[in-house]
Amino acid sequence: MQKGNITKYKPYPLVDLPDRQWPSRSIVSAPIWCSVDLRDGNQALPTPMGIKEKLEMFKLLVNIGFKEIEVGFPSASQIEFDFIRRLIDENLIPDDVTIQVITQAREELITRTFEAIRGAKRVILHLYNSTSPAQRRLVFGLDKAGITGIATRGTRIVKDLVATVPETEIIYQYSPESFVLTELDYALEICEAVMDVWQPTPDKKMILNLPETVQISTPNVYADQIEWFLRNMKNRESVIMSVHTHNDRGTGVASSELSLMAGAERVEGTLFGNGERTGNVDIVTLALNMYMQGVDPKLDFSNIKEVAEVYKRCTRMDIHDRHPYAGSLVFTAFSGSHQDAINKGMAALDPTPGALWEVPYLPIDPKDIGCSYEAIIRINSQSGKGGVAYIMESEYGFQLPKEMRIEFGKAINAIADERGEELQPQEIYQAFEREYLQRTSPFKLEGFHSEEITDGAGNTTVECIARISVDGNDREIRGQGNGPIDAFVRAINEAKLADFKLVSYSEHSLDEGAEARAVAYIQIQMGDGRNCFGAAIGTDIKVASINAVLSAINRSQA
Repeated sequence: MQKGNITKYKPYPLVDLPDRQWPSRSIVSAPIWCSVDLRDGNQALPTPMGIKEKLEMFKLLVNIGFKEIEVGFPSASQIEFDFIRRLIDENLIPDDVTIQVITQAREELITRTFEAIRGAKRVILHLYNSTSPAQRRLVFGLDKAGITGIATRGTRIVKDLVATVPETEIIYQYSPESFVLTELDYALEICEAVMDVWQPTPDKKMILNLPETVQISTPNVYADQIEWFLRNMKNRESVIMSVHTHNDRGTGVASSELSLMAGAERVEGTLFGNGERTGNVDIVTLALNMYMQGVDPKLDFSNIKEVAEVYKRCTRMDIHDRHPYAGSLVFTAFSGSHQDAINKGMAALDPTPGALWEVPYLPIDPKDIGCSYEAIIRINSQSGKGGVAYIMESEYGFQLPKEMRIEFGKAINAIADERGEELQPQEIYQAFEREYLQRTSPFKLEGFHSEEITDGAGNTTVECIARISVDGNDREIRGQGNGPIDAFVRAINEAKLADFKLVSYSEHSLDEGAEARAVAYIQIQMGDGRNCFGAAIGTDIKVASINAVLSAINRSQA
């Protein structure tokens, strides 16, 4: 960037609204949603959708719950016209869905638009013209009166043509395109001039759509513009206030959210933010932002993966791995501290239906949008013990003791550091097998028997007889203790095969049923003060526990 280029730009002026009210408001209900995927989104595609893709996308939008869908610009191309006719002629529009069509304010285009919608039950007819000073000067060469004349003449033509489609309810929508770049007082003037022609009433409202066609300021300025407009307009009760934000500054969602707080009632946007330049507002993100605040968005994204797949197939566009809610990595933590907090949060969840969702780093339950918990925690060199423990439990059922998580986590970190890439769950389990379950050298259990012995005073002890292989040589050892594990530990020590003591023991089942397997975890402390864990699996928990002791001893001598 060359020095001095910054002088080509200037900050956008603020709105004089010292008593603005929107900052203290909250979004407490869903707006009227209008999808513009099939028009605004489609016109921005390198390869626009054909009729087949448009039909699939229309069906998806209906299934999600959109009640207003902009289906095209029928005067712009034959494909657009034919698609709309097919929707109408084949009766593909549900009774509770209103289609929207858009046109510029030219008589021949408006007439063609009416030909396209003939026979539809209910249609929003959207007329727009550009109103900003740059557009007035550079594109049209007209003053304000000339631009207003375009809007009012177009409105009169629409109003006159309504009689030619008596079977169709026409809802009129007007957009002063480039609203945010237009002087506020003039934007209000041209909209009120259009209202004077159309004559909306509280029972038969029109839609005023104030688009952020190109983002040129922070979202709070757009909210101020909306609030100022609503405060100053006449016949507010006869208008549905709509917004249509783009994402040039990366704040399309914020602009729409703040405009709703400022009084807007309707939002136009697209799935995943597809649209011209950096795109339209992303309705998926906007709706799910409401959902995670406890507000019903009235749109169904309970199967976000299916929505994403249809979108990608129809538009030939991708979805970024970090895209809010829908990206492949948005519920994934690699960081050790994040993983530990998520693991603890998941373990502490209240299973009661409707209980508050409180899991650190996860603002929404992935299952609410059709995602699983499998990819919440993934392991690389940045991961820690909590993430490893989560993988072992969620994927394989192992509930590692707290201290063992630290020990095994270090082993996994060493592998990840060496590999320099993410480790898959099966690779973590294979490392667990190598580190604990397959440790059979130098000690290996060949046979084990224990029985209770009661002396004359009624005291009971357990005696064990074990046959173990030591570097390939069989040894029989005996010991007594307060249980089978204690007796085996004593037998090993008394035979001077190892010098250690038992620190902790835990076990749990891995399966259900008569042949269920159990896993035993043993922590020992060697004579030199070192601590080691061992683990073993078996259908006989007593034998598994003895093998876990040998696993720990073998690891201590590795």
